Amino acid sequence: MPIVDPTDPAEPIAAIVLAAGAGVRSGGETPKQYRALAGRAVLAHSVWALRRHGRIGAVLLVVAPGEETRAREALGDRLANVRIVDGGATRRLSVRAALEALAAEDRPPRHVLIHDSARPRLPGGVIDRLIAALDAGAEGAMPVLPVADTLVGAQNDLSGDTVDRAALRRVQTPQAFRFEAILAAHRRWPEGDEPTDDAQMLRAAGGAVQLVTGDPRLEKITYPGDHDRMERELAPTISTRTGLGFDVHRLVAGAPLWLGGIEIAHSHGLSGHSDADVAIHALVDALLGALAEGDIGSHFPPSDPQWRGARSERFLAFAAGRVRARGGRIEHADVTIICEAPKIGPYREAMRARLAAIMGIGIERVSVKATTTERLGLTGRGEGIAAQAVATIRLPQSDESDWLSVPESP
Repeated sequence: MPIVDPTDPAEPIAAIVLAAGAGVRSGGETPKQYRALAGRAVLAHSVWALRRHGRIGAVLLVVAPGEETRAREALGDRLANVRIVDGGATRRLSVRAALEALAAEDRPPRHVLIHDSARPRLPGGVIDRLIAALDAGAEGAMPVLPVADTLVGAQNDLSGDTVDRAALRRVQTPQAFRFEAILAAHRRWPEGDEPTDDAQMLRAAGGAVQLVTGDPRLEKITYPGDHDRMERELAPTISTRTGLGFDVHRLVAGAPLWLGGIEIAHSHGLSGHSDADVAIHALVDALLGALAEGDIGSHFPPSDPQWRGARSERFLAFAAGRVRARGGRIEHADVTIICEAPKIGPYREAMRARLAAIMGIGIERVSVKATTTERLGLTGRGEGIAAQAVATIRLPQSDESDWLSVPESP
């Protein structure tokens, strides 16, 4: 679906995504909203699901104070224009902060959706049903699912009476509201009394909340194991890609010799527009090839004087950054240096460490090898050094319009 310009004169709908909580119940040291899920931060999935919907304009992401930089990194380049708001000490105060930010705009929205970032698998069909309810005149709407399991009361560790589940529903987010109604409900809510959700606040203010059909995929990441389960469910959306790179440069007397990101003492060095590090150049081409984003020359053309004498580690950092910007991960890099001299063995571990540091990955995922051509060809005659590299990466399996493969619900 096309992304709507928030300045379009059509009826505006805003969305608020909540990511200001501690996020520790689900396990792990990283708050759940920042943990990688199928190659992207959990909060980025939730933001994108709303941002890509054709009826939604502005999306506000609410984070803990001081977390804006971290949130920007988690969102990535594709969502760089999302507005970030500092949240409060409770969920209610975080929502209130976002609502007040929208109210202060020259043209506040007529409708607003409020979503928990910990529900990253948000099908467009759920959003459609919520907006349809608002379009039909509802003050509020929320997605729900029927309760399938038998419910009982609990008395310590003993079962109590069975609870009639016929009239019970499981509540999900996003919840949708007429903006003025939910803003007024928040402003009237008594301090110190924390609601479970925004629909409760609207009902307390006298408003009605319509129920629409939710979706089982809208499960919330809450407890240990939830994240891993969802990762397994999304596993088919991850693709493994491999790229191949090759480079060769002439050896000249008196020039510095850079190989694998380190300088090696030798009588000859490599000649090129940059520092001519063939090992890095081959690895850059392998990464760009895996991304299908051209080659090193298309990004750093030799005709551009700014790259004269440049350290090749800048090129490798760029290529690794492109993998991260697309939500990917460098799984392995294998570099083979082809030369008669110098001997690569004494420098192999230093090269591995340097290449790993530049790419921001563990050294255990970097291999550096060397071979000769049995004195055949230009490398065998000592006229130059060649290198080839293979890079394996994992990327979210998507196209430019939709990097989260969540099928639309009916």
